Amino acid sequence: MTKLFATRSALVATMLLLVTPAIAAQQDDEAAPPSKPGKPISTGEVLSGELNAMKIRDAKNAGKRIAMYQITSEPRRLPAPNGLCDLETGPETFQLITSSDAQATQLKSFVGKEISVKVDEIACASDPGQMSEAVVTKWSLVRK
Repeated sequence: MTKLFATRSALVATMLLLVTPAIAAQQDDEAAPPSKPGKPISTGEVLSGELNAMKIRDAKNAGKRIAMYQITSEPRRLPAPNGLCDLETGPETFQLITSSDAQATQLKSFVGKEISVKVDEIACASDPGQMSEAVVTKWSLVRK
């Protein structure tokens, strides 16, 4: 009888260990406030965040690996007609398109650091292979 009681106790204890985190996670989801859209960003404004670099294969150059740079920032809404880029709060990752080797070299030294860029042209990501939610096609680095 004691062996049966010990087995049942162990089973109940195991079930409590498995169920408790699931209940806590469900309560956290219910308690989270609804996300509100990020503040707007438009041409001429400054976008700040951490600069990341990734190596991607360039389809135009026979699969040659090239660096792709992106800024991770707070959510930002883009000007119409792009708006929120089909996201609830707006994009948080912004790919920086480099138009010259000089721009790529300039960004290379800031990888992993906080940077600010003046946005001259921005749109939602639409091409396959883009690793960010939005794309900044024309920009200039802002010196702090």
